[in-house]
Amino acid sequence: MSMLSIYPQRPEALRSPSRATPESPGCQRRHTLPASEFRCLSPEDAVSVFEIEREAFISVSGSCPLFLDEIRHFLTLCPELSLGWFQEGRLVAFIIGSLWDKERLTQESLTLHRPGGRMAHLHVLAVHRACRQQGKGSVLLWRYLQHLGRQPAVRRAVLMCEDGLVPFYERFGFRAVGPCAVTVGSLAFTELQCSVRGHARLRRNSGC
Repeated sequence: MSMLSIYPQRPEALRSPSRATPESPGCQRRHTLPASEFRCLSPEDAVSVFEIEREAFISVSGSCPLFLDEIRHFLTLCPELSLGWFQEGRLVAFIIGSLWDKERLTQESLTLHRPGGRMAHLHVLAVHRACRQQGKGSVLLWRYLQHLGRQPAVRRAVLMCEDGLVPFYERFGFRAVGPCAVTVGSLAFTELQCSVRGHARLRRNSGC
């Protein structure tokens, strides 16, 4: 499917009340999708998520952080640790996370969700190619950290990235804790962690 053909999941035909005309405000509201919406993702969003992820990562690294079945796995087990940005019903950016119960990431953390964990592992952040260079990744990440801050079980966020992306994440309070034990092929990563306790109460001041 083309990356530009991303449509809302499970569209339903809407019926206007018998007395409403197409021009009436009531009818118009029923047919108008939210201009911009942030919400947790569900397994029904998995295909749209994978299409954006595949286009974003395959051309750069040759592989995806998560395969389609892994996306469905996390969105089934822990949808509350995901966040999608929808514009007029279309997914334009997303983050998928899971809980982790160790101090540092390991190879197992790529595919596991640990319900008793206190650390949210951010597996992937991706933006639709038509919406890049617009600051959407920054806005989404800030909203996601605020979202995590409202979840009592989550104390910290953790991610791994290539060295060139470290300054981007540092703007949001992440700090490098050293080389990551996880490798993907020949790629090596830096591990970063961030406290999420204050994010739920802070206004966005990262400059994004």
